[in-house]
Amino acid sequence: MAEDYSKTTRGIRVSVRPFYLEDQSEPETHHYVWAYRVKIENRSSEIVQLLRRTWQITDAHGRVQHLHGAGVVGEQPVLEPGEAFEYTSGTPLETPSGFMTGAYHMVIAASGERFDVAIPAFSLDSPHQDRRLH
Repeated sequence: MAEDYSKTTRGIRVSVRPFYLEDQSEPETHHYVWAYRVKIENRSSEIVQLLRRTWQITDAHGRVQHLHGAGVVGEQPVLEPGEAFEYTSGTPLETPSGFMTGAYHMVIAASGERFDVAIPAFSLDSPHQDRRLH
């Protein structure tokens, strides 16, 4: 059962739901794939735009990838108060579990003020991970 993770920063709520993609994964070659659905809700009183994203992806061995880029899924959405933007993306790992966290780099349309919105840390879990307690 997929779990929702959410966090609010300055009135911008980010909710994430990860999904393990069994049909795209090949455990025998250490290739595990997840999709994640993100919803960004503007609960503030300002018009904001998402300019850039930063992700930190950590696998089960503690290896960290840092990803940076403009917008999300090729867009830099503008959100009026009360509006939301949703998208789906994904990531592969060489381990059967890991986690992701990050930030969206936003700007307030009226003032040009820039601020970061935290993306909540979320687990990438597969049925292939080692469930033994250490």
